[in-house]
Amino acid sequence: MPLKMTKEMLISYRSKRQEIKELEYILTNRWKSESMISVDTILNYRKGYPVPEGVMGFDYERYERLQDRDIKRKERLEKECKEVEEFVGEIRDSTTRRIFQMYFIDGEIKPSQTKVAKRLHLDRSRISRRIDDYLKNAQKAQKAHV
Repeated sequence: MPLKMTKEMLISYRSKRQEIKELEYILTNRWKSESMISVDTILNYRKGYPVPEGVMGFDYERYERLQDRDIKRKERLEKECKEVEEFVGEIRDSTTRRIFQMYFIDGEIKPSQTKVAKRLHLDRSRISRRIDDYLKNAQKAQKAHV
């Protein structure tokens, strides 16, 4: 669990999950991309003097550099998502855990407190209050353990 779970970290969860999927696609298909083909100029000395020639080929160094960068990014995003999932999973109160699950992890790209409230048969204001109260209490508890 991170030292301090914030609302921003929870809200960005879905976007990070989507970015992980995009990175998986890129990592799998980058080698097919025309952007990995590069043209370089060499000097041909067959005639006894330098003649510039264009040489085209797969840019393996660029491919490896981009793959390494994206693998590291994907691993970091997966770690952050796992921390959010563990944070939500460790909420002891069933109703609060379900609110966090529905509002931050499941469902639509843009969650609605009203929809969560309807599913749980609560007022929208109680949803908002529960989220804010739980985050405040969790931060106090984390500070107490430090």
